[in-house]
Amino acid sequence: MLKKFLLGLFTVLLIVGCSNMANAKTWDKTFPKSDKVNVQKVEFKNRFGITLVGDLYVPKTMNKNDKLPAIAISGPFGAVKEQSSGLYAQTLAENGFITLAFDPSYTGESSGTPRHVAGPDINTEDFSAAVDYLSNNKNVDADKIGILGICGFGGFAINAAAIDTRIKATTAVTMYDMTRVSAKGYNDSVDENARYEMKQLLNNQRTDDFKTGKYKGADGLPEKLTGNEPQFVKDYWGYYKTKRGFHARSINSNGKWNMTSSLSLINQPILQYSNEIRTPVLVVHGENAHSRYFGEDAFKKLKGKNKELFIVKGANHVDLYDGGDKNAIPFDKIESFYNKYLK
Repeated sequence: MLKKFLLGLFTVLLIVGCSNMANAKTWDKTFPKSDKVNVQKVEFKNRFGITLVGDLYVPKTMNKNDKLPAIAISGPFGAVKEQSSGLYAQTLAENGFITLAFDPSYTGESSGTPRHVAGPDINTEDFSAAVDYLSNNKNVDADKIGILGICGFGGFAINAAAIDTRIKATTAVTMYDMTRVSAKGYNDSVDENARYEMKQLLNNQRTDDFKTGKYKGADGLPEKLTGNEPQFVKDYWGYYKTKRGFHARSINSNGKWNMTSSLSLINQPILQYSNEIRTPVLVVHGENAHSRYFGEDAFKKLKGKNKELFIVKGANHVDLYDGGDKNAIPFDKIESFYNKYLK
């Protein structure tokens, strides 16, 4: 039973979730290029000293002296900026925002070793580091900066909004609370004893990693489906492992999470002070998403009349990565939210 759960947990850590610098003129995204925006590769450091790499999307209609509202975007958990976050960034830039899609610490083109590590503090800080960069961009209105997180980074985005008062509006799309699912499993099905055994296994792995000098990777998506997988695993596979969303730098497409990085996710829950967020928050989730309860529970904790939960009819978790065959991403809703609170 425990072994089955651990395999499931490591799969969750993979699928929900310095390289050579690519020339931004070479289109390496999983979505078509827009003729309405310019894209520039940028770098900035977080307070851990890690260099984050992002794509800055700017409307072609922007004049050199303009001061525009800006949005920092990251996620899903285990994805890269050339996937879903880049699509959101490009679409919002088409509508008058400066947007920054960035790779989190230890992933994609961002620095940090060992590779493929996640952590509540680090990934929350990544959003604030993106706000640092945007606040000092000459074309950004520093009083009108928002963030958007997808999947696991939806949870980190809300966590960032709870600590960073410079963030004026936050959207969490198809959200996971990675600390909750890591510690308690799906639907909080893991008890204290099972969690203790899991911690024993992971700490023993730390000993082995030190001995060998190598970091063992967690299990993730299979290279081929048997047909017996849960539907949500099939949904993830249909995005990350096919031409629809595959990207060579994406952990979920082509790599493995560092197994022991889940220890901090187990031990350091996010959203502890989300009830103190005073700025607007929009939570967007699919009606049929297996993860819907994360978004609904996060929304219940938020206070104030400037908080909103928006459910997309008929959509599953992955439909909100790229729209799927339903064109499910409610960009009109998201744009109107930022237009109301940032413009």
